[in-house]
Amino acid sequence: MFWAGRDSLSTIESLGARCGQLGIGGDYAMNAASEQEWKQALEARQFAVSTLVAAYSGEDYADIPTVQRTVGFIPPSTRAERVQRTLELSDFAAKLGVPGIACHIGFVPENTADPDYIAVRGEVRRICDHAAAHNQTFALETGQEPAAALLEFLQDVERPNLGINFDPANMILYGTGDPIEALRLLRPHVLSVHCKDGDWPPKGKPEALGTERPLGQGSVGIPQFVSILRDTGFTGSLNVEREVEDQDQRLRDIAGGLALLRSLL
Repeated sequence: MFWAGRDSLSTIESLGARCGQLGIGGDYAMNAASEQEWKQALEARQFAVSTLVAAYSGEDYADIPTVQRTVGFIPPSTRAERVQRTLELSDFAAKLGVPGIACHIGFVPENTADPDYIAVRGEVRRICDHAAAHNQTFALETGQEPAAALLEFLQDVERPNLGINFDPANMILYGTGDPIEALRLLRPHVLSVHCKDGDWPPKGKPEALGTERPLGQGSVGIPQFVSILRDTGFTGSLNVEREVEDQDQRLRDIAGGLALLRSLL
């Protein structure tokens, strides 16, 4: 996975990638100029983008309480702005010929009668319907709730173009469940995947997140993860995601992740 405004397509291609997901940050301008820039670059290099992934201004992943307060559609103060941004993302994806969009919607309340649950469910339905008009899918990223809770929410939304962007490391980083078992449960709804690795949160610190690791060096069990995808007929792209501040280290880790995936395939 690479980011508009951070990664050039030539750099990502030099790592050996030929397809992937494009992240769109909250401050990235989706306008005629950026549309033309990406269309020309993708066509010139015959690089396929499967999904535009939204991140939103003001999100903070410092620890679990901070994520609960700031991420996705759950915070009421930023909900309308972020939903509108996602609708615009869908329009931008359509102009680029990208068939799917995705994001974190935040910690979905367990109580289905919770006003935030009801409101977010309605907004996800709205985004799904908007995306469907572009013949797009909308994928919710895993991690911030157990797999069974995500599946229940998915079924409650009742939209055929809604699915899951499965990130196995997020299940570990948030301490929400074994990623291999989660993949087995959610696999029929998986539209796209992040190949990311990590270790569990430290014991005795319930508010802490786990630690992201280079692919193959964490607790996910990447060989088994890839094997399940292959054996169940997954044909989408395997999108290596690595988020560290040191850009050189990040690119080296992405290159290493791609090499690992090639060896497993």
